Amino acid sequence: MIAYTVLVSFGMRTVSFLERLFSPGIGSYAANLTEVKTRMPNAKVLSEKQAIVASLTEKLQGAAAGIIVDYKGITVAEDTALRAECRKNEVDYAVVKNTLLRFAFNNVGLNELDEQLNGTTALAVASDPVAPARVIADYAKKLNGKFEIKGGFMDGKVVDMATINALAAIPALPVLQAQVLGTMLAPITSLACVLKQIAEKDGAPAEAAEAAAE
Repeated sequence: MIAYTVLVSFGMRTVSFLERLFSPGIGSYAANLTEVKTRMPNAKVLSEKQAIVASLTEKLQGAAAGIIVDYKGITVAEDTALRAECRKNEVDYAVVKNTLLRFAFNNVGLNELDEQLNGTTALAVASDPVAPARVIADYAKKLNGKFEIKGGFMDGKVVDMATINALAAIPALPVLQAQVLGTMLAPITSLACVLKQIAEKDGAPAEAAEAAAE
C-alpha cells in the first residue's frame, strides 16, 4: 500500500499533515473546526424554525377561524384548484410541519389540537369565521377521502366536527346578504303585486298602484 504524505507549512517549519493532525495542538484545532461546522448549520436551522413558528403564531392570533386537514393522496392539479378557491375566498392555505405547528398551537392555547398533528397536515385560516370550514369541507366532499378535516378552531377555541360542519353549511357572505335582503323585500314585493292586481281590476293604471306601493 502506498502512503501519501501531505506537507503543510506552519510558520517557518514544514511538517506532514499526519504529524500535525495527531499532535495535541492540531488535534484541538481540528476538533474546534468540527465543532464550529456542526454548530453553525444547526444554529441557522434553529433560527429558521423559530421564525416559522413565530409566523404561524401570528397567523393563528390574527385568524377568526382555522381548519387543519390531512391532504394525503391529493394530486398537483387538485391542490392547485384548492389553492385558487382559497385565494378567491381570502383563505390562507399552506402545508405545515406538525412539530412547528404544535409549537404555534401551544403558543396560542390550542393544545387540544396536538393529538391531531400526525401524518400530512395543511392549515387553512381566515379573518372570516365561516370561510375556512366552508371551503375546506366543500373540497373534502369533492375529493372523497383524499382530503380529510382533522380539527379546527374559532375565536381562539377548539371546535368539534359538529360545529365545523355547521359552519360549513352557512352560505358565503354575499349569498347570505342576498338571501336576507330578499327576505326583507318579500313583503313589499307581495304588497306591490296585490295593489297592482287591485288597480288592474278597478281599471286604474298599474303605474299608480306601483307608486302607491313605494
